[in-house]
Amino acid sequence: MSAKTARSKAPAYRCAECGWTTVKWVGRCGECQAWGTVEETGQVAARTTAAATAARPAQRIAEVDATTAAFQATGVGELDRVLGGGLVPGAVILLAGEPGVGKSTLLLDVAARVAAAGRDVLYVTGEESAAQVKLRAERIGAVADSLYLTAETDLGIALGHIEQVDPALLVVDSVQTLSSSAVDGAAGGVTQVREVAASLINAAKGRNMATVLVGHVTKDGSIAGPRLLEHLVDVVCQFDGERHSRLRLVRAVKNRYGPTDEVGCFDLSEDGIEGLADPSGLFISPTNTPVSGTCITVTLEGRRPLVAEVQALLAETSNAQPRRATSGLDSSRVAMMMAVLQRRAAMSLHKDDSYVATVGGVKLSEPATDLATVLAIASAKNNKPLQARMIAFGEVGLAGEVRPVPGINRRILEAERLGFQYAIVPASPNGAGQIPPGFRVKEVQTVAEALDLLFAAGPLRSGANLRSAAG
Repeated sequence: MSAKTARSKAPAYRCAECGWTTVKWVGRCGECQAWGTVEETGQVAARTTAAATAARPAQRIAEVDATTAAFQATGVGELDRVLGGGLVPGAVILLAGEPGVGKSTLLLDVAARVAAAGRDVLYVTGEESAAQVKLRAERIGAVADSLYLTAETDLGIALGHIEQVDPALLVVDSVQTLSSSAVDGAAGGVTQVREVAASLINAAKGRNMATVLVGHVTKDGSIAGPRLLEHLVDVVCQFDGERHSRLRLVRAVKNRYGPTDEVGCFDLSEDGIEGLADPSGLFISPTNTPVSGTCITVTLEGRRPLVAEVQALLAETSNAQPRRATSGLDSSRVAMMMAVLQRRAAMSLHKDDSYVATVGGVKLSEPATDLATVLAIASAKNNKPLQARMIAFGEVGLAGEVRPVPGINRRILEAERLGFQYAIVPASPNGAGQIPPGFRVKEVQTVAEALDLLFAAGPLRSGANLRSAAG
């Protein structure tokens, strides 16, 4: 055998994540640095060049019937908001989230609502027994005659159930628990997940069947399995929520049928999961008496404005290294805001322990919450409460400037709807837009200007230097 022939028969290895190839096996991909993703593929023996006869000729795009891909409401308004209007027949949706966040509860509720509307639904569970799922369904009131349930981990048998039931909606919980006997590897491996996903997607497209796949996540929060899985499906949704909070958020990371900047809010309890059309009340303290160290802000989750409260508490300490504790906010960003106050506003904070947190367990990562954090810390330091029924938002730079943020008018309208009357906002070239009647807005350019406005002569209370609907 010649050296050329031997080289042509040498095995090839390919990374399942990024497609990087090598002539020998390695434990770590040389391109994306992922571990355990390099698999043997072998040399390509042949290439398809002969044309085959098409069963159906190509259509002009104007002649394609789009009514078959119309949205069908799930009965859960918050989920329909994220999906763009509901489920699309033939669409494949991947819903990923941490264990215990409520994925199975939400999908069981959706399956029961779709079944109650007169459509057949098949729920395939590979993580629980049928009896366990039945107990949860009775607890949350998700029992319907057209809802079929099977506990199965074999892909071939699951496809057989799909053939028998012919459902309008298929729910697979989860895609990592199914395995095919036609390929090697354990369930949840790269090869198995790719084969299971390809088979289910083929069934969904061939039967015009909406399909929801539950996916696991890794320690860093990314979706487990090959990256190819996210490319194959039509919609990728992320289900987030703190374990000690009842609030759950669903975001669309990828959506071929709608926007990816919508957020669905849910309340998870022992009685099930319920959509929250107006969740802002969860993030504000119920007290009506102004307290020092608190400031209300409006953050945007996608295109949805949410009113939240930032609280700060400062306590004098004798320790050389004061404590800096945060909850619901980025600790490094809070440290930056304290440095800005100390340097740009001459506020001494190096002898105080600081505790900065949000209300209701909400996480605020948007830079627009910087100004509210600054004002809450300043209010705690001066032991003076801020103006009642006031909001503040804006990004704060290291030079002490307050930078414009997107959606200023949308935030103001949400605050006015909830009964607020005043707003401290960044100066913007486009302005604050149309201000509601009776609502007053003060535009500031620096942190020092905002602090002087609130803690010096108090012009906000007297109404000076304010923009209103009357001009």
